[in-house]
Amino acid sequence: MSFADIFPTTIDLSILALIALAGFYAGAQNVLAGGGSFITFPTLLLAGINPLSANMTSTVALFPSQVTGAIAGRNLAGGVQHLNLKKLFVISLIGGAIGAVLLLNTPVNVFVRLVPWLVLFATVVFAWGSFRKKPLTTSHVPAPVVGVVQGAIAIYGGYFGGGIGFLMLAALTLAGQNVRMAGATKNVLAMAMNASAVLIFVMSPLVNWPAAIALAFGGVLGGLSGSWLLHRLPEKVLRGFVVLVGAVLTVWLFVR
Repeated sequence: MSFADIFPTTIDLSILALIALAGFYAGAQNVLAGGGSFITFPTLLLAGINPLSANMTSTVALFPSQVTGAIAGRNLAGGVQHLNLKKLFVISLIGGAIGAVLLLNTPVNVFVRLVPWLVLFATVVFAWGSFRKKPLTTSHVPAPVVGVVQGAIAIYGGYFGGGIGFLMLAALTLAGQNVRMAGATKNVLAMAMNASAVLIFVMSPLVNWPAAIALAFGGVLGGLSGSWLLHRLPEKVLRGFVVLVGAVLTVWLFVR
């Protein structure tokens, strides 16, 4: 496989415009319901970028909006029991870096075989988190267990990342956080794990920078628009659309 096959250096302006539009939708989707990577990842695949490059490019492009979300809710974020936010933050940084290094050392042909299973897993997690019946009470999982689980989620987040929000929400609420606090904490920790991954990915030639810039630009505008749409669009419709995209993408990746 040649370098050109792995990293396409040129993308038509019309394709870049469509990528920016996908970024706009993903930015709004993340604010409204989550799951923006389910939009950006397949868009990059359809633009002709291979799955490994598309995954890295999507992670880099969506990072600015994650920083904004983390800063906006930082006052609500917190730790669980004896595991404070700083410790969870460090665990997420380390896990994200491990996942990113694993991804960089995964051959393209191996990652191509893994992607359908990763997307399937992420889609199931997203559907479960979106439509499961929320428990009236929560069991308090011990803090050490939460630390181990968060580390595993962070490694997965640095490697692929689909569905990490719902995995963290489940872990944090089971550890005793209320939903509002867990949502804010999840945003901070997601930013942390992706920060270390982005720092590693930006050194890789696999990141398609024209596509990343287009996605980031659209994502920022979409995030701003998402707050306006927040009280105007039904959340379950948005979540249902993301699950549908994930299901179609999973089938397409398995049969192509």
